[in-house]
Amino acid sequence: MAHLNILKNSALLMLSLSLLTGCKNESDKKEQTAVTAEEQQEKGLKDYYSDYFPIGVAVGPGTVQGESAELLKKEFNSITPENVMKMGPIHPEQDRFNWEQADAIANFARENDLMMRGHALVWHQQTGDWIFEAEDGGKVSKEELLSRMKTHIDSVVSRYKGTIYAWDVVNEAIADDSTQFLRKSEWYDIAGEDFIIKAFEYARAADPDAKLYYNDYNAIIPEKRDRIYKLLKMLVDRDVPIDGVGIQGHWSIYGPSEEELRKALDMYSSLGLEVQITELDVSIYPWEKEQRDRRPDESDEFTPELEQKQLEAYDMFFRVFRDYKDVLSSVTFWNLSDQYSWLDYYPVEGRKNYPLLFDEDMQRKKAYFKVVDFQEEKE
Repeated sequence: MAHLNILKNSALLMLSLSLLTGCKNESDKKEQTAVTAEEQQEKGLKDYYSDYFPIGVAVGPGTVQGESAELLKKEFNSITPENVMKMGPIHPEQDRFNWEQADAIANFARENDLMMRGHALVWHQQTGDWIFEAEDGGKVSKEELLSRMKTHIDSVVSRYKGTIYAWDVVNEAIADDSTQFLRKSEWYDIAGEDFIIKAFEYARAADPDAKLYYNDYNAIIPEKRDRIYKLLKMLVDRDVPIDGVGIQGHWSIYGPSEEELRKALDMYSSLGLEVQITELDVSIYPWEKEQRDRRPDESDEFTPELEQKQLEAYDMFFRVFRDYKDVLSSVTFWNLSDQYSWLDYYPVEGRKNYPLLFDEDMQRKKAYFKVVDFQEEKE
């Protein structure tokens, strides 16, 4: 009987130790889970993608202040000025520059150790009319236009030398009309294709260390992709100082397809150029090019169905981006949150869009968590 009592007592002791150990393990698991959740809350997009490429965002003067600035610093490690460095805003008259807002954004980048892209030196829109007009009211000569363009590029690029690591030198020079090659613009009408070549040459001379990019939209759509490729190949073959191509990712839940995206990345990188996604947002509406009025029966509700489709689109895009991490040198979102997007005004004025990873309250959307949920892939 004594032996039985000893065995019973030993069994009870072992059971008690087992229960205590189990409770401790559960407690440890809960603590580890809590720590992991806390760590995840502290991490931003830039941290999740630190082994892949920098994650950037387009900013305005208001974005680098207050609550939005804090979100920016937490989530991103690169910025692009949305408007203030375009020729019209920064150089409105031949002998006058507006440096204040551009300087504020550049100072913010320096103070917070952020990479900075410059956007954009030469574009057919947001360009002061003065650059094309002669003193007699007619059009300037090709020589005069190129001289004025050089002065602009020298002034702007030199001012931000050492802060801006990459420039969109020429923006959207390919025609939307598939029957044409280069876009009909005053740049092209006066200077022909030389305005593109000279813009890159002037930018290289102004800052030999900056990366120089050609930037365009619909760069994934096959027929325009092929014409962009043709332009890039021409520049490379002529030894024009170009380092990369910027793909404006103004996409939607309806496209592009994975196959189209991969094909474009393969084609552009085959030229030995870096590739960046420069203006990423994912609209919940089908693509429309022309400005139009909002229809009376047109809804702009962000339904669960649209939310799911957007999540799936972002998931696919970033899966492809990760596969091409050796090709892509940056991914930049075009605006910070759904609180403000240029797509709220174009192509339909006043129609709310929800194209980004942060909602109108600057909180992470479901698509955000899908974009960063790739731990198994890394392991």
